[in-house]
Amino acid sequence: MSDAPTSPDAELNAPADLSFASLPLSAGLLATLAQLEYRSMTAIQAASLPLALAGHDLIAQGKTGSGKTAAFGLTLLSRLDPRRLEIQALVLCPTRELSEQVTQELRRLARGEENVRILTLCGGSPMKPQITSLENGAHIVVGTPGRLMDHLERGSLSLAALNTLVLDEADRMLDMGFHDAIAWVARRCPAERQTLLFSATYPPGIAELAQRFLRQPKEVKLAEQHEGSKIRQRFYEVKHEERLQAVCTLLKHYRPASTLAFCNTKQQCRDLVQVLHGQGFSALTLNGDLEQRERDQVLIQFANRSCSVLVATDVAARGLDIAQLEAVINVDVTPDPEIYIHRIGRTGRGDEDGWALSLCSPRDRRRVETIAQMMGMEPEWHTLGSLQSGNEAPLVPPMATLLLLGGRKDKLRPGDVLGALTGEAGFAKEQVGKITVTEQVTYVAVARNIAREAVRKLAKVKGKSVKTRLLED
Repeated sequence: MSDAPTSPDAELNAPADLSFASLPLSAGLLATLAQLEYRSMTAIQAASLPLALAGHDLIAQGKTGSGKTAAFGLTLLSRLDPRRLEIQALVLCPTRELSEQVTQELRRLARGEENVRILTLCGGSPMKPQITSLENGAHIVVGTPGRLMDHLERGSLSLAALNTLVLDEADRMLDMGFHDAIAWVARRCPAERQTLLFSATYPPGIAELAQRFLRQPKEVKLAEQHEGSKIRQRFYEVKHEERLQAVCTLLKHYRPASTLAFCNTKQQCRDLVQVLHGQGFSALTLNGDLEQRERDQVLIQFANRSCSVLVATDVAARGLDIAQLEAVINVDVTPDPEIYIHRIGRTGRGDEDGWALSLCSPRDRRRVETIAQMMGMEPEWHTLGSLQSGNEAPLVPPMATLLLLGGRKDKLRPGDVLGALTGEAGFAKEQVGKITVTEQVTYVAVARNIAREAVRKLAKVKGKSVKTRLLED
């Protein structure tokens, strides 16, 4: 499989007909898409699906949230034979949370098909239940490279019937040091297969992977564009040593309910969180040093609006798709314009507006000029001294997170927890937010003003005693 990639096939114009009905999909898949209210293809779907459904290997570059999961999901489902209880498709993802998001989306797309079994195989979860699930059979496996290697070495995972291999967020897997693991897994897949590689950026390692494991791939590259009216970009020149304090100034002025702050190093993430805590802000950090359980907990607290500021590096934050993110702050200007565009694209999603605020030392000016040139815009410069900081009250998140010692293994469901809070505990449904049930524990967002009372009152769920505590940031 050493054929080099062909030249880009799609800066490819999207087909004039953006309806899914224009594709060679089964009536069942089209009916499911209609039920899910997938009315027309996104740009990445329109450019990649005709090529992928025609059987070509594919390199597709597109941002998180662009609809790429459905692009490869529809392809692998269209090639699937549900009557054969063998693994016919394998999706490699960089993290457990992305693997679970992909699995959920594939299950939604497959719900009209007859009994399609989809398994998630990731580190941070016990091996034994995964081995049992594999023994019971599956059609599609989604997982992280390290855990897939473990199963292949044990012989619990067989890829003999595989017809589709997907590398999702391939650039991030390379960032995380998974190159050798990806290569090891790919070499154990049948030579006669379709390989689909999706990536937000195109570093040199992607070309090397493609050359080794894809056969005459078609390329789809969609430049990431953001509506100027949706994401309002502002640049502030500050001295390098003042930038952590400057983040507090920006937060006090703009007062976003939910902010993702990007730093270039893990140490700066830790330093910024310390500064934010010192000024009364609710902040958590996401970096590569966290164990999977800690990472999951941080993401849940941020996504359910129990934490105002998430401080992260690019590697830690890749793949996150947070709803209602009001602001992105670039604590450092990244030297890579594509990464800048990817960062700010986390805000201003759907019908919402967002702020992209960047702090720049004088030596960063050239980087900003390069970004502006690539985006075809004139950077809007402001001074910190121009900001109104009259409102010194700290930003308080609207929710707080309760941790319940009980999860899927205890047959706990979100409805059970909601029922306990709105029944015997006596709280209103509007005071309860997102409920996330994991294998061992359950996270419940509740209005911050009732959090401590909820801990006292939530003594039983489904008639069983449950230990509950409040998570502090």
